Amino acid sequence: MSAEALARLTAERVDHRFKGLPPDADGLTVGELAAQRRNLFTGGFATPVLALSAERLQHNLELMEEYATRHGLAFAPHGKTSMAPQLFHRQIEHGAWGITLAVPHQVRVARAFGIQRVFLANELVDAAALKWIAAQLAADPSFRFICYVDSVRGVEQMDAALRGASRPVDVVVELAAGEGARTGVRTEAECAAVADAVAASGTLRLLGVAGYEGEVPGADPERVHAWLRRLVALAVDFDKAGRFTDTGEIVVSAGGSAWFDAVADVFAEIPELSLPVLKLLRSGAYVSHDDGHYRKLTPFNRVPEEGALEPAFRLWAQVVSRPSAEQAFVNAGKRDAAYDLDLPFAQVVRRDGTERPATGVSVTALSDQHAWLRTAPEADLEVGDWLGMGLSHPCTSFDKWQLIPVAEADGTVVDYIRTFF
Repeated sequence: MSAEALARLTAERVDHRFKGLPPDADGLTVGELAAQRRNLFTGGFATPVLALSAERLQHNLELMEEYATRHGLAFAPHGKTSMAPQLFHRQIEHGAWGITLAVPHQVRVARAFGIQRVFLANELVDAAALKWIAAQLAADPSFRFICYVDSVRGVEQMDAALRGASRPVDVVVELAAGEGARTGVRTEAECAAVADAVAASGTLRLLGVAGYEGEVPGADPERVHAWLRRLVALAVDFDKAGRFTDTGEIVVSAGGSAWFDAVADVFAEIPELSLPVLKLLRSGAYVSHDDGHYRKLTPFNRVPEEGALEPAFRLWAQVVSRPSAEQAFVNAGKRDAAYDLDLPFAQVVRRDGTERPATGVSVTALSDQHAWLRTAPEADLEVGDWLGMGLSHPCTSFDKWQLIPVAEADGTVVDYIRTFF
């Protein structure tokens, strides 16, 4: 199914739905356009256009594969970052155990493209979605699905929706990162009550424990390590109590994009349990990385000897107005760029085929379709110039573009990534 579904993406026709693509490509299939290997800057692409670096994308895929292998971690990168099945499959080709997702629609996308292992890092109590999951499990014995539980009430609702299902749904108890954090069980006693409810159901199977250390209040290395050790202790206690039966393995999962070094440290301390332990890391932003939020937070800053991720996104826009020596406007705004964590970063200017640093140029605000630029006296910027901007937060960059060119360093576009949000 996956090969056929991915092939259908290359057969999709290019048209008005896909912003930034060459107008004269209308009617071509995506595969035909990719085969033309057009240049991003001279091949008719219209601004604004978001591009991914082919080389940096590949570097990031390889780096996290090596990191997970080095630390004995299984890896289920969070697919909500890109919602791009082509990238899901590349991640799996680079050693990923499966794909993490957050909501039922995302699971439907993954299944439509043949993803066989899904870790839903969220509670799931929607009866319609649970019945669909049950049908998927019944129809495909090789499909593996795991999701969170964090309340007796939630377990009861899942059990009611799944009555009559042919396969149990695997669940992990989510331990909250602390008081006032997001979802998850607050105390170990409550965790035990939720586990008891799972055991009493006829439709669920307890597989392990999980959580998200990025929600630890006032997160710093000491607090994050302490919470992760609490998560591991919960798994150990559950195992001693005989809560894992006929599962084949015990799942212990954590790891966003900011603290996976701490996860590697603490998961290396997991003692021998009654069954093999699947130590499942879920970092997702690495695939494109960024020039802002994650560039500052990435654990590779703390462990530089292990390598460095590279920002793969660049948003290209064109200077359309230069009303004063201190101000300019380009034709990309909130519809095109992530802005929830940081504004875009002016990086390079292209004019007449020459690229140079965007010295003296900064983005100060975004309108729906414009970026406001402040230009210092040393800025050399004219109407018609292309401005390349870095972005902060991959998760709100991918979702603004349905079809994203993948360009090599010289501008040759070698692929197009389709997203489904």
